[in-house]
Amino acid sequence: MKKFITIICAILLLSIGGYVYWRYFFVFAEGVKTGVLNYAVYKGNLFKTYEGKLIQQGFGRQNNGSFQSYEFEFSIKDKKIFNQLETNSGKVFDLHYTEYHGRVPWRGNTVYIVDSILAMRSE
Repeated sequence: MKKFITIICAILLLSIGGYVYWRYFFVFAEGVKTGVLNYAVYKGNLFKTYEGKLIQQGFGRQNNGSFQSYEFEFSIKDKKIFNQLETNSGKVFDLHYTEYHGRVPWRGNTVYIVDSILAMRSE
């Protein structure tokens, strides 16, 4: 009976560990987004993180029939990238990002984490 309980506990712990890894640390997707930088901020109550928003070209149709611009909200991996974005607000950027299934508070407010700037240009 003791061996059975040990095996069940081990399976349970491995399952929980696998789920936590898949949900919060497994890279779901990588990609590039292009658009005009709307803002870059350093914010947070307990965990201060770098955040930003990119406005992409074009307009999308919402469910209610109105139009809305494409917005890409993201968290920024390190301060060097943040400083470059902060000093060049309003310019067009090509940003490389990774996407996770879930977010953790010390990594940022979104599941999209910008890890590099591929290109920057004026409009």
